[in-house]
Amino acid sequence: MKIGFIGAGKVGFSLGKYFSENGLEISGYYSRSAGSAKAAAEFTGSGLFLSAEELILASDTVFLTVPDGAIKDTYDLLPKRLLSGKQICHCSGAMSAVEAFPDVSEFGAKGTSIHPLFPISSKTGSYKELGNAFFCIEGDCAEEWSSILSRMGNPTRMITGDIKSKYHAACSVASNLVCGLMKESVELLEQCGFTTNEALAALEPLAMSNMKRIFAVGPTAALTGPVERNDVSTVKKHIACIDDKNGSEVYKAVSRKLTEMAQERHPESDHTEMKEILR
Repeated sequence: MKIGFIGAGKVGFSLGKYFSENGLEISGYYSRSAGSAKAAAEFTGSGLFLSAEELILASDTVFLTVPDGAIKDTYDLLPKRLLSGKQICHCSGAMSAVEAFPDVSEFGAKGTSIHPLFPISSKTGSYKELGNAFFCIEGDCAEEWSSILSRMGNPTRMITGDIKSKYHAACSVASNLVCGLMKESVELLEQCGFTTNEALAALEPLAMSNMKRIFAVGPTAALTGPVERNDVSTVKKHIACIDDKNGSEVYKAVSRKLTEMAQERHPESDHTEMKEILR
């Protein structure tokens, strides 16, 4: 299988390098930015293509590693007459293969979505950590790609296209939303006189220890703090001291979820008052 990439951003760079490092053959890159495609080709030891048509002709599988909002438009512009017998893939967590490539079968091709549960933040560095990534796959070639990635050492899960939005929401809560919670925590410490760097240094051991505990025993068993203890007076103080409305609403919303978890751990406790102050 020769794999080509349309789009030479962080995902295209990283997957191409990771695949090539694990024995897959990369045909090369095409991008609207010839400079980006040239850099990706050099980085992966593959070819530079000056048109999508040339890349498709040289590839068995084509990855559209463009921003999520551009996947469908990029696919629509492909020379469909050349797609017969090819695989067309994208890496969006929120979009199904059918949404991206609704008529792909009419041209004798197959569409697949291959999403790494991993924050790809660097063009040239993230590939080194992709060996730890979990991949969720759906579409026509899900079984084939699950087998390929499993041989590379990656855990995989095949899912159906109808649950992609819920699946991606789960990923965003665990990754993106945590950034928002940490930003709120840093801002509260800054109001206590900490610099941003001091706040991050103080919070790191607390947050990292808690995350390790969550993945060791699960979020409910790992829960500590005033909500878990049903300490209404402390929670009231927290709400009162957060003078930013958005921050207060975030605190209350997340704490309502924590109350559900606390009830699960302590069914004998009465959480009526806690629920009331968190409305």
